[in-house]
Amino acid sequence: MKPHILLILNFLVLIITLWSQDSVGSHNPKFTACQPKTCVNNNQTISYPFYIEGIQEPFCGYPGFGLSCNKDGFPFLNMSHSQYIIHEIFYNNHSLRVSNAAFSRLNTTTCLPRTQNLTLSGTRLALSPNQKDMFLFFGCEFEWSQLQERKIGCSAENGTGSVVALYREDQNLRSALMKCKGGVVNMTVESEKGGIQEALRRGFMMTWKVSDCNKCMNSGGKCGFDTEIYSFRCYCRHDTHARKCSSEESGKPVVILATVSAAAGFGLLVIIIIYCYRRKLLCRFWKEKSRVNQDFETFLRNYGPIAVRRYSYMEIKKMTNAFKEKLGQGGYGSVFKGKLEDGSLVAVKVLSELKGNGEEFINEVASISKTSHVNVVTLIGFCSEESKKALVYEYMANGSLEKFIYETNNLTADYQLNCEMLYQIAIGVGRGLEYLHRGCNTRIFHFDIKPHNILLDEMFCPKISDFGLAKICPRNESVVSMLVARGTIGYIAPEVFCRNIGVVSYKSDVYSFGMLVLEMVGGRKNINVEVECTSEIYFPYWIYKRIELNEELSLRNVMNESDRDNIKKMILVSLWCIQTNPSDRPTMHRVVEMLEGNVETLQVPPKPFLSSPSLSPHSSPSH
Repeated sequence: MKPHILLILNFLVLIITLWSQDSVGSHNPKFTACQPKTCVNNNQTISYPFYIEGIQEPFCGYPGFGLSCNKDGFPFLNMSHSQYIIHEIFYNNHSLRVSNAAFSRLNTTTCLPRTQNLTLSGTRLALSPNQKDMFLFFGCEFEWSQLQERKIGCSAENGTGSVVALYREDQNLRSALMKCKGGVVNMTVESEKGGIQEALRRGFMMTWKVSDCNKCMNSGGKCGFDTEIYSFRCYCRHDTHARKCSSEESGKPVVILATVSAAAGFGLLVIIIIYCYRRKLLCRFWKEKSRVNQDFETFLRNYGPIAVRRYSYMEIKKMTNAFKEKLGQGGYGSVFKGKLEDGSLVAVKVLSELKGNGEEFINEVASISKTSHVNVVTLIGFCSEESKKALVYEYMANGSLEKFIYETNNLTADYQLNCEMLYQIAIGVGRGLEYLHRGCNTRIFHFDIKPHNILLDEMFCPKISDFGLAKICPRNESVVSMLVARGTIGYIAPEVFCRNIGVVSYKSDVYSFGMLVLEMVGGRKNINVEVECTSEIYFPYWIYKRIELNEELSLRNVMNESDRDNIKKMILVSLWCIQTNPSDRPTMHRVVEMLEGNVETLQVPPKPFLSSPSLSPHSSPSH
């Protein structure tokens, strides 16, 4: 018998012996730890995806689903800096009924407490479709004489004055949003029958969407979550884990059979590897997996010293407290809140899938690591260990611009951005792009400017983020080659996907910036098929027509003449930015100059909708 075959057989015998001995009779402590629990004096069963912090281990539930018990014995969730009491959990249909703890003791004589708007971005929770938004207003600058019957109690701010409840469809809602203080709460349609106080106490329904636990439970296992691989786990009675446990896991014959099968499979794999090696073949799977790491290490050697820290995966896990608090989710992976040893807050992006042989990860590190600008997010460090890739950024308290600008987000007066703030954010993003295009040692073209990638700090200062699609080129070059289109539909410049229009350059970012600012002004997506009037489906067309005819724009939050001038500047500059021909668009340096200049000096640009440039009667601004 050949030596390598004899070696394999001896190895298989050893594996079968040891594995069968270890498997039979061994007990999985995680199975025991993940038994359902309850809060004291409360009979609600808490199990996956929820877990009670301090009573159950975090691996018994899904990250972000940790509950606490209040002094009355009710479990509650912390959301939007408020406590939401859990009244019922319906595991079969993945739903639960919650209410803001501030409303738990309301009656007809108590004042209504001030509450924050509930935001669920970055979580696995969502409102059930039968929810109804209710706006609670107080401190209004006018009388509500026509709505006396809607007043529901006094204000908690000063103990006097009535609180008025309005619904989304109420004709007075727009006036109230501008002239009153208030907040948004949710309620179920059915619970309104007992009065508004009862509706607030009863709460509303939410749903969750995580890995299904039924198969695991039906097979006798306990559901949990493995933070090492960031994936669902089924904890069985013995030391096995899969999507479900064996139907007779406790029986020795089944364990031995499974062990022998696994060992035989492993032995077959060893034989295949030796066979590939002897025939000088490379298995594609390992080749592609290692190429990502090889490319990144090559990049680090060639790129020169990087002024950011390289973290180990264990350090990433520690700073995020085992990925406890999720801030967001996307196609790239997930973003978690973290804390450095000095107490500084950070946002950690954990990449779940590397695209383009890891090109996006390399782009992110390469492009941001040598930038330093108040309007560009700061990269603090990164992690690259085999398949584990992570990026560590400065923490942005207000999240992305996306959640603040669309009217459909039901923002309260406290969370809306007024015209001055929108104007300053537009200038800030413009300065950040100007820096990337001509202020760095190398030119950086972003190629994915959109509201989701503009982050806001605690002072609403904007910072450009997510450089996964960026292109880097020398300072003396302005044109880049691109094999496939990159970017997000609705913000991609026409030359990126139709090369007959022009070359791909920094002007492609100018186009995306224009579309971004138009959405900030309009408070809606530029393309909206839900509007009643067909002419309003494409917002740039609608806004251009009104500018052309000198009609009233009737945009939200315009309070004075200064607001009107700033909004008009944003519109005119945006329309210059989205010109079809790249040569007709201004540079970002000129864009910032126009935004900061006098509105009277700005000309109305040509109609920017794939029209022939030769037919345009106006000249473009100086570049």
